[in-house]
Amino acid sequence: MSFCDDTLLCNFPKCRTKLGGFAWVTACSHVFCDQHGSGEFSRSPAICPACSSALSGKLDIVRTELSPSEEYKAMVLAGLRPDVILDISARALAFWSYQVHQERMFQEYSLSRAEAQLKQMDKVVTQQNQSREVELSGIRGEIASLKKVMEEYKRKYSEVSERLMERNRQYQKLQGLYDSLRLRNMVVGAGDRDMLPQPGRNDYNIGVARQGTPQRSPQFLSMAPSGDGRFFSCLEADGAKNFFQYSSPARERGRPYINKH
Repeated sequence: MSFCDDTLLCNFPKCRTKLGGFAWVTACSHVFCDQHGSGEFSRSPAICPACSSALSGKLDIVRTELSPSEEYKAMVLAGLRPDVILDISARALAFWSYQVHQERMFQEYSLSRAEAQLKQMDKVVTQQNQSREVELSGIRGEIASLKKVMEEYKRKYSEVSERLMERNRQYQKLQGLYDSLRLRNMVVGAGDRDMLPQPGRNDYNIGVARQGTPQRSPQFLSMAPSGDGRFFSCLEADGAKNFFQYSSPARERGRPYINKH
């Protein structure tokens, strides 16, 4: 704020708004907006909100218009001696300079406070950055170790995959051998079953073979020149009879068993 500024700021600590229209001026050189002035100075006794001074005089608190009309300007100091006019003007300028000085001090205080907070925040941020750097370095180390572990797992996984593929190939080969052996055993088993003797049919064939075989083979004779030679000679009567006569196995099986004893 400078002397060329045409507005003042409310001295209420939580307000700090630009003044316009009407303002409340105190004998302790403080000025307040119309809202806070009417609220604070309506109580008795009145106390300045800025410096806590007691304002008990009749003219210690004045509500003034900040933008007076031309008629007011022409008549407010009319008829006063020049020394009175200069005294009033000097006091008004002193009030203005005090407000400017207070505003400058307030701004300097706010600036120093902001700088202190900034330094404190900078210190805190620096400490946090250092701690973050330490954490990041630790995390980078963990990431590097985890990468090594991951590479080791990848290598083991590739080895296990190769072993599994080899085992699968061996399994497929053994499965093929097993299937071929099973088929061959099935074929051999079927042939063996065909070659095994059947209970009814084999007994019949064995009986026929036993009964149909002659006890003595006939003797072949050479043909005489005259052509009246015999093919068989020296056949016994019983042998020839047994050779051409045999009993049926079916008839023998159907014949009841007679116990002679």
